[in-house]
Amino acid sequence: MSTTESSPGQPQRSGGDLVVESLAALGARTVFGLPGQHALGIFDALRRSPLRYVGLRVENNAGFAADAYARTTHGVAPLLVSTGPGALMTLAALQEAAAASAAVLAIGSQVPLAGIGGGRHGYLHELTDQSASFRGVVKSVHTARTASQIPSAVAAAWESALSAPHGPVWLEIPQDVLLAAVDVPPVTALPVRPRELTPRPELIEAAADRLTRAERPVVLAGGGVVRAGAEAELRALAERLRAPVATTFGGKGAFPWEHPLSLRSWLEDRHTTDFLEDADTLLVVGSGLGELSSNYHTFRPRGRVVQIEADLGKLESNHAALGIHADARLALGALAAAVAARPPRRTPEGAAPEAAVAGLLARVRERIDGQHLDLEQRILAAVREALPDDAVSCWDMTILAYWAWSAFDPRRTNALHSAQGAGGLGYGFPAALGVAAADPARPVLAVSGDGGAMYSLAELATARQYDLPVTWLIVDDGGYGILREYMTDAFGEASATELARPDFVALARSFGVPAVRTDPERLRTDLAAALASPGPSVVVLPARLRMFAPTHLGG
Repeated sequence: MSTTESSPGQPQRSGGDLVVESLAALGARTVFGLPGQHALGIFDALRRSPLRYVGLRVENNAGFAADAYARTTHGVAPLLVSTGPGALMTLAALQEAAAASAAVLAIGSQVPLAGIGGGRHGYLHELTDQSASFRGVVKSVHTARTASQIPSAVAAAWESALSAPHGPVWLEIPQDVLLAAVDVPPVTALPVRPRELTPRPELIEAAADRLTRAERPVVLAGGGVVRAGAEAELRALAERLRAPVATTFGGKGAFPWEHPLSLRSWLEDRHTTDFLEDADTLLVVGSGLGELSSNYHTFRPRGRVVQIEADLGKLESNHAALGIHADARLALGALAAAVAARPPRRTPEGAAPEAAVAGLLARVRERIDGQHLDLEQRILAAVREALPDDAVSCWDMTILAYWAWSAFDPRRTNALHSAQGAGGLGYGFPAALGVAAADPARPVLAVSGDGGAMYSLAELATARQYDLPVTWLIVDDGGYGILREYMTDAFGEASATELARPDFVALARSFGVPAVRTDPERLRTDLAAALASPGPSVVVLPARLRMFAPTHLGG
């Protein structure tokens, strides 16, 4: 018997086996997904694979779980789905992964080979050009039309997902190729060399000179710092320059919250915008200075801007700068080595940088305290007090999350994930399941509003099935709270924002998930107890929260 044949009594290997063997050879340990008729060849092969499978109930939620797993591990998260409707259901999640530079490797099936090419043969799930639906969303699109192409196609997709900037990719394989018997050896190793973006020396030299000469250098650190694992390099550079550091919402945790140079994340505050504008040299790293990071495009720098960005399309896309197309970790490390360390100094106005930071934060606190938002601040503080320092939190698009973007201290790096990149509802709970799948030993918190929670209720079954340690805080205000505020502010009253919703406590218990209804006074105690309990749990907080006043509208 040849080495490529199956042993007597053993199932014949198929194209699906080549998929899972390739993933295992590349280092995958966990895959997410949902089976479908055309993809059954892959799911059958999972039985013969060491890969751990986490199956969710909705493809979009499986995509969110894979996204958060990739963010947590700084690695690739495979996502397995079927053709047509199953594939298209992942698009919102893949858009978020693209915005957050999360390396999701989505593998979808296709109709049989005879139906590919737009011939309209009437196969189930048939699309004229399925891959075209993904080209404007993911980094790259890959196909395998024969079994022998599968390992190389998987490796190419993996390499693309991990090349800077990280991002989601799409690979599709026809149903009959996945089911066909193969007569090739098992895949044991696949070489990949993800592209590293090394900064050009002359740009580092020029940037270092500008930062060294600057009287008021300031740093704005974005999500690219977190994705690149460049927190140590950022801190070293900031401390050598004695430069204040603000973090974008996606960059939370990139710089210690309580550091004397930390401006924190109050980017929707005009005081912070003014501070950034006043820098004579502003270093922007891992951010495109998009809508949220620029206080809704009201930011107008008066000094020079140096921008480090791995995504070429974001380089100088909003403001002229000395643009450095490079990985954040490599560029920050090179800059930290090149700049001259600064002695203690004062700004031309007579304030040390640390005092200037303290003054800014005091002005921000004064503005917030003048808006009578005690309930919101007490609730956010209760969540922070209940959450262990080493825990991860995942936030949906809800008013409490908007507060967290600006005011929540994650206490460590890569510990707060949200959907603020693409802004789709339903991210929080499935993302928390993905984080828990990466590290089941520590608790994870998910935060949703009642509207966002309705997108993810089916995943209570997933949490229970895999006994994942996720506590889900649902802030129930009877509608789409932030849209209610937006519409009332813009039109005087809201429409289409009020929701009939279930009894979330009873619903969670019907899935076998412990649940409790709380109030602002008991929230810290109830949330801490839930987080300390094994397995999944739900805490429901009926509360109608308000946002702090915007500063980008003038007046």
